[in-house]
Amino acid sequence: MEKIQCPKCNEISMKNGFQNNKQRYKCKICNKRFQLEYSYKAYNSDTNELIKILLKEGCGVRSISRIINISTKTVLSRMLKISKTIKSPYFQKLGCKFEVDELWSFIGNKDNATWITYAIERQTKTVIDFIVGRKTSENIKPLINKLLLLYPKCIYTDRLNIYPSIIPKAIHKRFQYCTNIIERHNLTLRTHVKRLSRKTICFSKNEKYLEAHLRIYFWG
Repeated sequence: MEKIQCPKCNEISMKNGFQNNKQRYKCKICNKRFQLEYSYKAYNSDTNELIKILLKEGCGVRSISRIINISTKTVLSRMLKISKTIKSPYFQKLGCKFEVDELWSFIGNKDNATWITYAIERQTKTVIDFIVGRKTSENIKPLINKLLLLYPKCIYTDRLNIYPSIIPKAIHKRFQYCTNIIERHNLTLRTHVKRLSRKTICFSKNEKYLEAHLRIYFWG
């Protein structure tokens, strides 16, 4: 008799009735109930990984819904669930050079603009962190403070008038072309993340979905 392993803890499971004429199983250890095959694609074990790949390759929520054959609400809920398991990388190298820039998008409708401010390390192009919200000192300062903890050699920014008040003058650089690397990264972002494209009808219905998508793209 074939032994069925639990997908959660890999222990041996036993039969536990039928659902929609398909055999169900129950784990003896963690009590998880499952089927080997599901009619609804969202329950397949590889669905979350497929959603991550499609999000990073420029597919919108409705496109993913059509490709996987699941509802748009399921795609959005899975996107939030996936993002909560992803943490920003622990960057501990000191004395690096960083670039900080802003990228605009929309929330809800095209009359409601928002900004994505993020920082990258110049050599490795690692995204250190990002924030979504208005371009104010209160919103951007936590991001800058995170960079200052790494004792940066230089922080390069554009000429936004907020930066001089929150970045020490000795390490703050903002001359022409000093943010070329992150500006090129912005172009890549707009190419790979459909909700950030310039001429599009795709945009985030809620700020939490934009943050989840960016977290998956940067570190997923």
